[in-house]
Amino acid sequence: MTRQLPDPNAPHVVIVGAGFAGLSAARALGKKVRITVIDRNLYSTFQPLLYQVATGGLNPGDVSYAIGGFTGPRHAKYIKGELASVDAEAQQVKLSDGRTLGFDYLILAGGVSATFFGVKGAAENTVGLYTRADAVYLRDHVMSVFEQMSADESKRDFSITIVGGGATGVELAGTLGELRDAALAATFPDVDPSRMYIRLVEMMPALLMPFAPKLRDYANKQLTRRGVDIHVGTEIREVRPSSVILGDGREVPSDLTVWAAGVAAAPAVADWGLPQGKHGRILVQPDMRVQGQERIFAVGDLGLQPDEPSPQLAQPALQEGKFAGAQVLRLIAGQPTTTFSYHDKGMMATIGRRSAVVEFPRGMRITGTPAWFAWLGLHLFYLLGNRNRVTTLINLSYRYIAWGHGGGVIVGDAPVSPQ
Repeated sequence: MTRQLPDPNAPHVVIVGAGFAGLSAARALGKKVRITVIDRNLYSTFQPLLYQVATGGLNPGDVSYAIGGFTGPRHAKYIKGELASVDAEAQQVKLSDGRTLGFDYLILAGGVSATFFGVKGAAENTVGLYTRADAVYLRDHVMSVFEQMSADESKRDFSITIVGGGATGVELAGTLGELRDAALAATFPDVDPSRMYIRLVEMMPALLMPFAPKLRDYANKQLTRRGVDIHVGTEIREVRPSSVILGDGREVPSDLTVWAAGVAAAPAVADWGLPQGKHGRILVQPDMRVQGQERIFAVGDLGLQPDEPSPQLAQPALQEGKFAGAQVLRLIAGQPTTTFSYHDKGMMATIGRRSAVVEFPRGMRITGTPAWFAWLGLHLFYLLGNRNRVTTLINLSYRYIAWGHGGGVIVGDAPVSPQ
């Protein structure tokens, strides 16, 4: 069957970024316009499950989906590349390799990267959990260390520090604790699990600060049960190759330091010539158009509405992307734009096997097994691709069925640092 392309004279919408916000915008635009999606990767990554890749529960392919497989049925075009600059007056974008592309409307949904808050050594001596490469590196690093400890009993103990007590830090810490005590203990029976030390450091007075106190307490207890050493109200002054310096001057060992303490716009955003606010995010109006611009939108983690900022989570990104696509269609039809209003559907975080917290906007809260199944169902729903949904369900089910028998761990090769 011949693919029917959009009218070549139809307005051209360029979307930069193929994450939650960018793909949501493409879906909302439909086939009435010409769409070009630009992203540095050939695939879209489902970031909420990266910690499962990092702990050997999922394959990298389970959380990634070919962008062409998404854009093709929508008659959109995908281009691999990185945005270097925006010429709003000429309605052109320039890519890092020198290519230029004209647009009638531009939706910036490129996401963000780690911010280190000026902590000395953090950029050089930590690894994040924002990309598929990060997750694979973490998994292979942990497996490699256990392999070395199994081969050489004189190998010193292994210490991991996770900086940041939000959902990412809590999920990674809890699952690492289970990995150490069950799966790795079965895979490497000659290594004492207590030789792997997991520390979680949070500057705020409690973990999961956006959640209700009851849920924070539950998460704290569950992490403690999994052997995680929790430090709240604690700053990181410096990160060294094999240690971290805490705010009170103490130096504690850290063979692997994972940074999950916050995000900011990439430094390249400063070259786009658009207004920036806190952490370099692009300032937008209530209709998600960039301040001072008529045809450029910024959504997801990258866009910031100063008077009513949305949380930097998947659900706001999905809603903003869909909203921006709808506003473009309104402008094309000669209609005025509307004001974006975030519909809070609640928050959730998982601590480990059959342990999670869920908070709904009207006060309903659940924990434990029901919350864990709710978390699993929602993540399967939002995954792109039926194959990914099936393999994720199989891998996670088998992981927890085989828990404690060594069969639930997906291993890799010697670690290669992410670029």
